[in-house]
Amino acid sequence: MLKLELPAQKIWDEENEVFVNFAGATLQLEHSLISLSRWESIWHKPFLKTRPDEKRSREEIYSYIECMSVTQSFDRNCFLAITDEDIRRVQAYIEDPMTATHFAEDPRKHGRSGVGKVITSEYLYSLMFDAGIPKECEKWHLNRLMTLIRIISEREAKNGGKKDQGSFLRSFAAQKAASRARIPK
Repeated sequence: MLKLELPAQKIWDEENEVFVNFAGATLQLEHSLISLSRWESIWHKPFLKTRPDEKRSREEIYSYIECMSVTQSFDRNCFLAITDEDIRRVQAYIEDPMTATHFAEDPRKHGRSGVGKVITSEYLYSLMFDAGIPKECEKWHLNRLMTLIRIISEREAKNGGKKDQGSFLRSFAAQKAASRARIPK
């Protein structure tokens, strides 16, 4: 999770040509399959870049930040307080692999699967469900989820296309039990 601390300040709103007293806010952001799905439902195009040189408009960037927000009350005036440095932090967070796993060539850098398909949220959901990954994982950092999907795919390829669902489910059950053990009673 990424936290953006936006300090209280008086900000010029160019669109409405007025000063706004921004009370300050802490945005809690999560780059996940849920965020991706929300953004794609608004913009009707894939979020993951299909070309390395493809640029997003400021409006699209702000929209994705809003889709990433897990903060309960979202003050739209926060966009007036977001700096270029904040946007660089968000971009670095999105690009962070969130895992120690590395692959020789990573097709995610170009927004495509290894077979030339554009990656959309629906495509990722289908891969997730085909691999038997529980829906709760849609809240994971997107890069971590994509790494898990790829590992399962590579293991299936080594097993002649047969799913090794048993070991995955045992691993997920162990993770879930460990998470439950951390919850205070």
